[in-house]
Amino acid sequence: MDALALDVAAVRERFSALRAPTVFFDGPGGTQCPDSVIEAVATYLRESNANLGGAFVTSRRSTELVEQAHETAAAFLGCRPEETVFGQNMTTLNFALSRTVARTFRRGDEVIVTRLDHDGNVAPWLELAHDLQLKVHVVDIRDDTTLDLTDLEWKLSERTRVVAFPLASNAVGTLTDAPRIVELAHAAGALAWADAVHYAPHGPIDVVALGVDVLLCSPYKFFGPHLGLAFGREELLRSWRPYKVRPAPDEPLGHRFETGTLAHELLAGFVAAVDYVHGLGWAAIRAHERSLGERFLAGLPERCTLYGLPTMEGRVPTFAFGIGGVTPHEVAERLAAAHIAVWDGDYYAVEVMARLGLQPQGAVRAGFVHYNTTEEVDRLLTALEEM
Repeated sequence: MDALALDVAAVRERFSALRAPTVFFDGPGGTQCPDSVIEAVATYLRESNANLGGAFVTSRRSTELVEQAHETAAAFLGCRPEETVFGQNMTTLNFALSRTVARTFRRGDEVIVTRLDHDGNVAPWLELAHDLQLKVHVVDIRDDTTLDLTDLEWKLSERTRVVAFPLASNAVGTLTDAPRIVELAHAAGALAWADAVHYAPHGPIDVVALGVDVLLCSPYKFFGPHLGLAFGREELLRSWRPYKVRPAPDEPLGHRFETGTLAHELLAGFVAAVDYVHGLGWAAIRAHERSLGERFLAGLPERCTLYGLPTMEGRVPTFAFGIGGVTPHEVAERLAAAHIAVWDGDYYAVEVMARLGLQPQGAVRAGFVHYNTTEEVDRLLTALEEM
């Protein structure tokens, strides 16, 4: 379907949730699920619900599902199945993996984060710094919200152990130059630790091409159930001592970092979500989302202040903005009354909001994904104009 224009009407027929009167521009906080994902979850619970390791049929089906989920994750991220790890969510996984790698750190070692990061890729390092007497440096952004790579170069040192960064800002939609960040991190002998949560519904991920050492994302941001997913480079995962119970196996490799029983029914939904996305094709998704973003930017009322890049170059279709004389919360409340779902606040993007001088109220955030329509964008613009 990549070579074809996206048939949005046909896409929307696959989502029961989209039959509601609500316009869902809340995707940055979690997307809606197609019916195939919902059915996959229900089918697992009806037909295969069991723990692993049994000789009986439902246990064998569950084992097969876990293997299939890791294979699907590998296809989604461009890695090997044994390099994939599932968990409760990205933040929980990141706390676990960051503590695991920290077993190799020494007092005075340094970690670099950025002002574009979601706090899920900042707070774990700040807590480690507190526990282990590390130093955390924050890379600044320019006024247009692009990452200041010169500042990154200045902050790198021989003590830098990790450079943590996002592929895309969950607040203002800005993309980062991931290959260059990875290059700089590796030149300093540091690990490149990427947060792909916000980017994942908007474009393909290839961890080999990116060159990252660790990458995390959240399936519930790309039309799946509430889960976390991580990639870790094989040599790296083998070198770490995992936090796990003693009887848990060490192979396949990624399993040693999956503490406790996984939510098997959600793995079934994850497999269905990836099948859904790959069935549409990234080219069609990206072209449609770009047209929605351009329409929004062209029609944004003069009274609205956009925070971030003013074109679709270098960004995904996530927009933070404000309206003079109206608080972000009030804007969100008024739009909700008109059945338009947006977010207000800082959406855990603490550093970028502080840098833009938007604390404590934050900004209004509207995010478009492929199931949104031009008519819905126009409805939002009209509501903002009238406000």
